[in-house]
This record gives sequence, structure tokens and C-alpha cells, in this order.
Amino acid sequence: MEGRQRRSFTDDYKRQAVDLVASSGRSIGSVAKELGLRDSVLRRWVEQRGARLEPTAATRRPTTQATLPSADHAAEIARLQRENERLRMERDILKNCPAQWRACAA
Repeated sequence: MEGRQRRSFTDDYKRQAVDLVASSGRSIGSVAKELGLRDSVLRRWVEQRGARLEPTAATRRPTTQATLPSADHAAEIARLQRENERLRMERDILKNCPAQWRACAA
């Protein structure tokens, strides 16, 4: 059985691909797809080159500091937890009721 031939790339091609990732602001996955490469190959090249990539808007995390919930937030969380518990109980009841009753409940 004949195996697939391993492709090789020049250092210049690798550098240009890494530069494209860094300058375009697009994800490694989208650039790799455009170039016909696997994500893992391009990611390895980026890591080897030590490229400093700016995070895209999708991967950027907010820089605000976490605050402790106020009394209003704590009360709202408690209310939502009670509501979730009630809804879980209703769901479980409906799961276990006979089929002819489920048609009426919907």
C-alpha cells in the first residue's frame, strides 16, 4: 500500500503564513483552511516563531474585576435556583407520566 507523501515547506513560506496570522487578526484555523494546512501545523509554526498575536474579539476576555454579588444579586440568584429546582421537578414528573397525558400537557 502506497502511503501519502509528506509535504515540506520552506522557511520563507512558514514565516509568511505566521505573519499572515499575526497581521490579519484572524484565527489560526481560518488562515490554515485558506492555505490548505492543518490547524495543528500552523499553530506549531506560530509557537515556534514566538509570534505575538493580538487576540481576536471572540477570544478577548473582559478586563473588569470580578465583584462580589450584592444583596440584590444574591436574592436574584437564590430565586433563580428555586425556580430551576421547580422546573426540574416538573420536567421529571412529565417524563414519568403516561403518554396520553403528555399530549395534553404540550
